[in-house]
Amino acid sequence: MERFYPYFKLDNLNSFIAGFIILFSFLIILYSLKFIKRARFQYYTYIILTTICSLGVVLANNLIILLILWGFLGLTLYLLINFGKDASAAAKKTFIIVGGSDCLMILGIGIIYYLTGTFQMDKIQISLTPKNLNTLTPIFAYLCLAIACFAKAGAMPLHTWIPDCAENALVPVTAFLPASLDKLLGIYLLARMSLNLFLTNQLINLILLIVGAVTVISAVMMALIQHNAKRLLGYHAVSQVGYMVLGIGTANPIGIAGAIFHMLNNTIYKSCLFLTCGNVEYKKETAELDQLGGLAKFMPISYISFLVASLSISGVPPFNGFVSKWMIYQGLIRTVGSTQYVVYRVLVLLCLVSAMFGSGLTLASFLKLTHAIFLGQRTEEQTNQRTNEVSWLMFIPCIILAILCIIFGVFAFQIPLKYFILPSLAPHYLLLTTDFLGIWLPNLATFLILLGLILGLIIFGINKISFREDDLYLGSETKALEVSRVSGVEFYNTIKELNLLKKIYLKAEKGYFDIYEQTKKFIFKIGGFLQFLHNGVLPTYLVWCLLGMIVLFLVLRY
Repeated sequence: MERFYPYFKLDNLNSFIAGFIILFSFLIILYSLKFIKRARFQYYTYIILTTICSLGVVLANNLIILLILWGFLGLTLYLLINFGKDASAAAKKTFIIVGGSDCLMILGIGIIYYLTGTFQMDKIQISLTPKNLNTLTPIFAYLCLAIACFAKAGAMPLHTWIPDCAENALVPVTAFLPASLDKLLGIYLLARMSLNLFLTNQLINLILLIVGAVTVISAVMMALIQHNAKRLLGYHAVSQVGYMVLGIGTANPIGIAGAIFHMLNNTIYKSCLFLTCGNVEYKKETAELDQLGGLAKFMPISYISFLVASLSISGVPPFNGFVSKWMIYQGLIRTVGSTQYVVYRVLVLLCLVSAMFGSGLTLASFLKLTHAIFLGQRTEEQTNQRTNEVSWLMFIPCIILAILCIIFGVFAFQIPLKYFILPSLAPHYLLLTTDFLGIWLPNLATFLILLGLILGLIIFGINKISFREDDLYLGSETKALEVSRVSGVEFYNTIKELNLLKKIYLKAEKGYFDIYEQTKKFIFKIGGFLQFLHNGVLPTYLVWCLLGMIVLFLVLRY
């Protein structure tokens, strides 16, 4: 890489991210060989171009090169989403939100050049410490770049394109971009800004903490009530971004290391979840939860992969999601202990509670999802259909990702933290000690969990428990399967009826919290007003000209 310096630079932070971009690209291409049936040449061309540009973004050491490649990725994202059936509206929404945020990115880069006189990233370090009023300008530059990162990664309020994309785009596209690459790129740039380009202050850190906490809770609450598997996963893709932003907002080595580790973990288990749901959709031709159920014994490989990824995203030990969340929690706790301001301390504690509560809700929603797809009763229509496992081209990527979830959890300190995460924070990671995992010993915990499972199986076998299948009865009458079938769709529906949440959910369904929809309504209102003014009547135009001249005279007079 020395030949390409100073335009590109390879360091400990971007090197492992570049490696995983290549890995995810390979797995998605392998999966797509069986899944994609039309426009294959265009599809694979866009995938390869996306991979090349993503590598360019993480390796870029020049802000202009980063900006060009970042903008080109918005175009390939739009083109790939359009491969989905009826996905044009989602693609347009994505392009406007991500592209609109790129305008702020241009403004932020312009301010950085004004302040430093260079676009070379390794020569930029701007202090945000409030010494004088001039600090407002670099803070504004940071926020402009941060908004672009939020839009790319899917943090609130710039998140609404992700659930729409997840529901309408092709599964490998969703697993490749919103679930993996966009998270890697958005959080990578946010971490690079906070570690290298800027020296953050408590105000900026508090903004990140609040954005992270709101993203975690709001997105997971929306995921609880979804009836479409892919849309549910889309909201969880948003929710997980909140943990990463929280970790960076702690501004201490443990929290930031946890955020980067969670960024990597999320791409692994989220891609696995989307691909396994893609396997189900490929076989059943639907992702609606009320039309699925009982697929565990017919698609065992997809089920096991899905189960491992579900436990990982829910933060259940000993999987990888638990370790990165554990580090973020510790980072938040250390932030509480390191500040002398009571209000700041209380806000950080609320963020910690939000993160832990969000993890519990994540587990609850994946209980619903696992039951609805794999463990629940099959519909009468499905009982008459023959279902089997997908092709090896589609389940091999799922198995690889599920194995990574286990390895990166059980051997967290020996492999990912030692070789990828901690070196990426140099020299900040030198402040970390090897006991930052606290009393959590992943190897011992894994052994005890396996021992408990083995003892349970032994007891189960000794008792020789047998099962009997019988007709279904309701009120002493035999009922058909559909009448007595319990669907996972009904889980947590009562949440929508709570007095406080009912109004919020109704407003959310009408798009009150969708920045895209609200901006569109505002623009249409302005357009309607201008259309009303331009009515084609000559006297009306003369009146407007006269009023305009009066305003000019008044302005020029003073």
